[in-house]
Amino acid sequence: MPQTSDQKLAASSPFQYEHNPQTIEADSFRQIRALTSLEEFNQDQQQVVMRIVHSLGLPDVAEQVRFSANATQAGRQALSNNGHILCDVEMVKQGVTKRMIHQEPLCFLNHSKTAELAKQKSETRSMAALSLWQDHLAGSVVLIGNAPTALFRLLEMIAQGAPKPALIIGMPVGFVGAAESKDALWQAHQALGVECITLLGRMGGSAVTSASCNALLRCNLGEYY
Repeated sequence: MPQTSDQKLAASSPFQYEHNPQTIEADSFRQIRALTSLEEFNQDQQQVVMRIVHSLGLPDVAEQVRFSANATQAGRQALSNNGHILCDVEMVKQGVTKRMIHQEPLCFLNHSKTAELAKQKSETRSMAALSLWQDHLAGSVVLIGNAPTALFRLLEMIAQGAPKPALIIGMPVGFVGAAESKDALWQAHQALGVECITLLGRMGGSAVTSASCNALLRCNLGEYY
């Protein structure tokens, strides 16, 4: 049988590497389990932590992950019920695996009203976009992976009586306000009556945030590593 163009390219390549996506993923998570301290986490929490480690390439980051008492259960239930997924930026939205959800995640950062609201209030667009979340918050899964100001604003809204999401995955990245906003979430979640998953410190980002949501979606489908 003649070789395909892909087979010819692979045969002539000077680089030796794995091509099969299933093999790559399985070996990645085998290594992650071997390198990461997972003993303190339950089965579903381990799936989230491993996805975070996978996204950052840093096994030691597991020490900075925090789960509220019923975070994974609440998140899985909300996702199973097709609750809204609210995202602070488009990169987080695009990172949610579409084959595992039944409705498009929502992001209002580029909504026509957001820029004008931000200008009027002299605040970030990420903060202004949350003004458009109000009707979608109850029972939702919130994903904040970029903007500390969005996480602070969400906490303010909930404290002032806004509907409560089922789960907040708060993992904004950066140097100004990122660590502080996540610490605020962790310190306030019980008083506010919300479940949360967060990654303390400056690390975070769109990839780890959407990956954490994807881990819960995979648990709902029985896909465990």
